[in-house]
Amino acid sequence: MVQLLTAREWLKNLYSRYENFCRPALKFLLALISMMMINSKLGYSQALKSGAVTLIIALMCSFLPLNFIVTLSALIVLLQLYALSLESVIVAGVIMLVMMLLYFRFAAKDTVLIMLTPLSFILGVPYVIPLCAGLVAAPSSVVSTGCGVVVYYMLKAITVNRQTLLNMEEETLLEKLRFLADAIIGNREMMVCVAAFGITIIVVYVIRRLSVDHAWTIAIITGMLVDVMVVLMGDLRFETRINVASLVFGSLLALAVAEILQFFIFNVDYSRTEKVQFEDDEYYYYVKAVPKNTLTLSEPKVKKIKGQEKKPLPKKEEAVEEPVQPAEDKKDAPEYRVRRSTATRDKAMAELEEIRKTAAARNRRPAPGKKKRGNT
Repeated sequence: MVQLLTAREWLKNLYSRYENFCRPALKFLLALISMMMINSKLGYSQALKSGAVTLIIALMCSFLPLNFIVTLSALIVLLQLYALSLESVIVAGVIMLVMMLLYFRFAAKDTVLIMLTPLSFILGVPYVIPLCAGLVAAPSSVVSTGCGVVVYYMLKAITVNRQTLLNMEEETLLEKLRFLADAIIGNREMMVCVAAFGITIIVVYVIRRLSVDHAWTIAIITGMLVDVMVVLMGDLRFETRINVASLVFGSLLALAVAEILQFFIFNVDYSRTEKVQFEDDEYYYYVKAVPKNTLTLSEPKVKKIKGQEKKPLPKKEEAVEEPVQPAEDKKDAPEYRVRRSTATRDKAMAELEEIRKTAAARNRRPAPGKKKRGNT
């Protein structure tokens, strides 16, 4: 468990540190996978199918908002269908316009869900989407996942009926449009999946917000069972011919993915749950606090060891200044007393020497009024 917590914290720290690089990289990966899946399932236009065009479009999407990826993907689908027939473009364009209006009105922030839902069907793991959406999203994600399911079955219906549509040369445009609309809207398997995904998302969302212990685990297991039951009941009612083995395997895989998602988002320790009660002038408050399982990673500390710096010796020509002491301390210092007595003595000796010189000079002067006689 400690190793898993360490790995989780390391991944979180890595993403937070390089978020400015991780977000464009993830958007580029999402756009690239989406374009490759569209070209693999449709691929009627050779110009759009080339790898260079796909790479350039994915690079453009990496620096643009997420909703741009949805709009651009819808445009590429219509261009691919235009290479097939005009009727498919009209039917798909009308359906996508209605879905775009619903999506941008109710679930404009669920770009990842509306992109991942058709991809999950192509990869064979569609039941992962409702469980994960119920855990991390709001009830409005029913719209985005439902739109994703409709897009997948619409493209599937056009691909399956491609040859039939091309053989209808004598029929009018209205008859071709009616044929495609019936093939898409009358798909009962699509309706069952839309209903199962919507019910599962709501059930998981309601249960995981309860204040009971292990609410997320209960929500995951209940959501998986509800999804399987709704799909099986729809199969019995409308004879959709659901593969039971793939349903069970996909549900178990969805359970595992949802548990991994819970570990990264909502990993708590219910053994240390605390309940607090307090009040103010208007309300009583009952608070249940459940601590998270966290692990603080200790970053390696590098200690720099430096050698002792040798102080440069004073030059012989330069006089070394003695530290200046405060006045009150300097007067009491013995060095100061010695210097003061020496200075007083030198001053007294200088004065005495001056007096001696003055006296000697006075004695050598002649007395006033007496002249020195010369030799006659």
